Amino acid sequence: MNGSTHITDNTDNIDSFLERDLSYKLRGAIYNVANKYGAGLKEQIYQKALAEEFTKQNISFEQQKRINIYSLDTGKSLGVYIPDFVIYNKIILEIKASSFTTRQDINQQISYLKASTYEIGYLVNFNTSELDIRRSIFTNNRKTFITLIQNNNS
Repeated sequence: MNGSTHITDNTDNIDSFLERDLSYKLRGAIYNVANKYGAGLKEQIYQKALAEEFTKQNISFEQQKRINIYSLDTGKSLGVYIPDFVIYNKIILEIKASSFTTRQDINQQISYLKASTYEIGYLVNFNTSELDIRRSIFTNNRKTFITLIQNNNS
């Protein structure tokens, strides 16, 4: 199965690939699931299949982890976001099983990265004509609220 990849990289250094090895391992697990099960299943099935694959490959993950979303102005918690997976406490992974990936899905992922302490997000749609993997990055050095969070916790 060939996969199309969209990279939204908001870093200044194009030569640095944030979490290269971990991202490679994660993509391998996603492709394994896509190749085994193909398109057409429900999101919940892909989620369980990925959990099995992550366990098999010794990839550390948490399902339905609560992530704080912060005010960009004050650094105060606005609420929580619950992604499908958090990988190695570094990467947010959202799964979709629809006929196409919407701009709203992509924008939502980027918004969660902007307002959380996570820097990398993957949006994976298993039911598009080709596996659709979208990797987004928003590094913490670009988030002014990070210092506000640290000050609020002091």
